[in-house]
Amino acid sequence: MTTQSNTPAGWYPDPHGAPRTLRYWDGAQWTQHTSPDQQGAAQAPQAHAQAAVPQQPAGPDPRVQSQVQREAGVAPSGPGGGSLFTEPVLVVNQKAKLIELTNEYKVMDQNGNQLGSVVEVGQSALKKALRFVSSLDQFMTHRLEIRDNYGQPQLVLTRPAKFLKSRVVVERPDGQPVGEIVQQNMIGKINFAMNANGRQVGAIKAENWRAWNFAIVDHADNEVARITKTWEGLAKTMFTTADNYVLQIHYQLPEPLLSLVVATALTVDTALKQDSRGLG
Repeated sequence: MTTQSNTPAGWYPDPHGAPRTLRYWDGAQWTQHTSPDQQGAAQAPQAHAQAAVPQQPAGPDPRVQSQVQREAGVAPSGPGGGSLFTEPVLVVNQKAKLIELTNEYKVMDQNGNQLGSVVEVGQSALKKALRFVSSLDQFMTHRLEIRDNYGQPQLVLTRPAKFLKSRVVVERPDGQPVGEIVQQNMIGKINFAMNANGRQVGAIKAENWRAWNFAIVDHADNEVARITKTWEGLAKTMFTTADNYVLQIHYQLPEPLLSLVVATALTVDTALKQDSRGLG
């Protein structure tokens, strides 16, 4: 697994055999960055092996399949690699809360098998208080971790404090920059530029002024993926701000474009949908 170039970037058991240690694989090679295996430090080897295996549903979830096929119009496809970076379809459903103080999302494949989660981190008590009584928190910095099914961070998204347009910085867990997703306009069809290494590598383009669905294109303006916002259900629509999205990736993409595309559904939701509660 660790010698194949298509292995997704992430934290893996140290290949050199260091006990209770994870080492970061950047998608092409092992890095010098290590992290303690917190689960392993507190568990016996056999217990750790059992706890480290993510629990998957016994079979396909018809609700998620309907969301993908009927609502998003995505035809069933063959199985992917079973990770956030190797599945052709990612279903991103926000956790519904009557009072939302932190953003949380569940990430699944097209059959409802959980691949990971997204959790907002670094929320201070003041920010939570502002979020409870007002919409001023939309102008503050937001930071989210995209985690795999083992709970290990894979990407970190930071939206710095904004006034009008949003910018999202995408990084590896070790702080290595991936790129930025930058809102280009506020009126008409909303567009975002995807930048990496000082150049634009792609874009996210809203298909209408309401910015419900987006086409994702590469630097040559070829569509490589698509985001479709699906209906959350009457109760969620009326009483919460939770949103659901389907991200369809048309074919295997190179880095850093792949990581930026994986981050897109969360970028759109953080930059636009969560801000629609207030002034921005």
